Amino acid sequence: MAQKRGQRGASSSADDPEVVARVPLQAVLLADSFNLKFRPITLERPKVLLPLVNVPMIEYTLAWLESVGVEEVFVFCCAHSQQVKQYLNQSEWTKPAARLSVTTIESHDAISAGDALRVIYEKSVIRGDFVLISGDTVSNMSLAQALHEHKERRKKDPLAIMTMVIKHSKPSNVTHQTRLGTDEVIMAFDPETKELLFYEDKADPSQRIISLDKILLADSPAFYMHNDKQDCYIDICSPEVLSLFMDNFDYQHLRRHFVKGLLVDDIMGYKIFTHEIHSSYAARIDNFRSYGTVTKDIMQSWTYPLVPNVRYFGCCSNMKLDRQGVFKALDVVQSRSAQIGTVTLIGSGSTIGDHSVISNSVIGQECTIGRNVSVHGCYIWNNVIIEDDCKLNHAIVCDGVHLRTGVVLEPGVILSFKVEVGQQITIPAYSKVSLLPQPSIQDSDEELEYADANSGVIESPSITSMISTRNAELSSDYSVTENSGLSEVGISGVGYIWCSYEGGNDEEWRHSVAPIPASKLSELSHDDYEDPDVSYQEVNSIPVSGELRPDSEITGDDDADGTDYGDSADFDKEVEATFQRALTGVNQENVILEINSLRLSCNKSHADCAGALFLSVIKLGLEAPHSSNGELYQNTAKEINRWKDILKHYLKSVDEEIEIILKFEEICLDIATEFSPLFSTILSSLYEKDILSEDAILSWASEKEGADESDKIFVKQSERFITWLKEASEEDDEDD
Repeated sequence: MAQKRGQRGASSSADDPEVVARVPLQAVLLADSFNLKFRPITLERPKVLLPLVNVPMIEYTLAWLESVGVEEVFVFCCAHSQQVKQYLNQSEWTKPAARLSVTTIESHDAISAGDALRVIYEKSVIRGDFVLISGDTVSNMSLAQALHEHKERRKKDPLAIMTMVIKHSKPSNVTHQTRLGTDEVIMAFDPETKELLFYEDKADPSQRIISLDKILLADSPAFYMHNDKQDCYIDICSPEVLSLFMDNFDYQHLRRHFVKGLLVDDIMGYKIFTHEIHSSYAARIDNFRSYGTVTKDIMQSWTYPLVPNVRYFGCCSNMKLDRQGVFKALDVVQSRSAQIGTVTLIGSGSTIGDHSVISNSVIGQECTIGRNVSVHGCYIWNNVIIEDDCKLNHAIVCDGVHLRTGVVLEPGVILSFKVEVGQQITIPAYSKVSLLPQPSIQDSDEELEYADANSGVIESPSITSMISTRNAELSSDYSVTENSGLSEVGISGVGYIWCSYEGGNDEEWRHSVAPIPASKLSELSHDDYEDPDVSYQEVNSIPVSGELRPDSEITGDDDADGTDYGDSADFDKEVEATFQRALTGVNQENVILEINSLRLSCNKSHADCAGALFLSVIKLGLEAPHSSNGELYQNTAKEINRWKDILKHYLKSVDEEIEIILKFEEICLDIATEFSPLFSTILSSLYEKDILSEDAILSWASEKEGADESDKIFVKQSERFITWLKEASEEDDEDD
């Protein structure tokens, strides 16, 4: 039955090799997330059109799809479909010169991702394997290897219908969340084939128990159990995936229903596999916390070339990046006494008044910021007016908002479109303010919620009537400032402070753009380790990640290889942030002390520190202006020479020096490919400056001798230099 339906929704000749060769790579892009995590903002604008570093989210997804060779994209629109269609029709993606064919498919009946895929199936537009992705995903990964693996598996096993992209991301031991603010996912897969055997995204961390089906243990002689993998929500699917959604209308959520449903179905026998990326970037913006995290990743160039100062695909940029990590449009008007801190972007046409301080923030286009304004960790969208003496801390401020003199936004505040806040008013932490009343319907299944503002409203108070009450009653981890001038109109027109649903107040911090309060972390840590019903041995009885055999006895010492599986990308970011302080004049010895503290707290080695530092130094060379490989080399050699002492501090052995070379290979292949043609030249420079020894370079080359050809690219490029080193070494031996 499933095969017959699959022939209808995808082409009946989809398995014909000649037909497959002619079928372009297709993608289905879901322009509706089918949840309410970005309300109240998404009552007025679809999530995929919300600005991410001043560019609509969907631009990043379409740009990536084009970069990996996708030729046809079907954009599924549901809520606010007219806005999505209008945006795409006016964008570069629908121009005749576009290399990517973008077609919108609209439905007003779909209430879930499963419904969306059933509509796609009925349209009969998918003719072969396709990429399934949501329009809130940012990536710079190459799809070639994952696609090749998927197709090769399909040739051998027609039941292998899906490949999920994953990456390493260790969740917090305290909050059990990833850095994206999503709950930890428990996965199990075959160590040889990478077949997915178990998937759980709603595990209760307080139970500290995972229930596995006996059939899984009986059928799998060995498998790896992980809680340190991030689901990137990028899938390569065969046409049968669509037909399976048609066969089972219970499939609504892509993971909770479809993936988990296939894993426990022992009749059909369909299989799902995983493809893990290591140095590339991929993340879905699921909530406000991930919005902030991905924003910072973009501004720190982890998503290169999808960064503000690069003209990429459908978007143009007039941004300049200075040495302090500040992106600024060419027409920004900034007072001489204003201070702009690191990891900040100022959009076109914006003005910044006297003595204002902005740091770790994004400022949109045509914004006006007055005098003595403090903005830290905020995301200010377009056409926002912030009058004198305002203080904003880790907040999101949407288009057209007007903050009058002396307004204070405490951490986690969300101000939706065109809200106006009166003088001297303090908006308490985690408040959400909108001109639209709060809908009364709150579905119990977050993935079945539909953006419908006309289904009834909760009688929400205006900001003027609520502020004094909330400031008096709010027990927050952040201080609440006493208010004056409460008789002022707090909101222009009809405005409402949205209230949290039952139990919501205590959970706002989990998905907020604000950092998790220290008191909350302390409280959670106390709950974890003071539970009288759970011993310390039980807390640590399951390995963070590693091989699990049916007959194995699990103990606290049975970690996969005895090492800590900390997220190396997170550690690199922390080291880079620390290194940035050295650029502002902080003493190098103090920087070394801070990095050592990071190393101990993250259980990292000197080699990890050396690799992270080298990445930070090499990026300085890339960020400096250059128009040729020669200029890029000169910039990089200058920075290496400037920071060689701090690099040498962490190169205690040949092994650590080899780590530098391996890190440089990773940079050239995935992070900054501009360095690829300069690998051998820079390697020679590192040798001349006594950063790398002869033994380290020759050992690295020797280890590559048995590697695949794809792993020998830079050895071959450095062949003349390596030969020279060998000959020089032999001459020294003869002299001895």
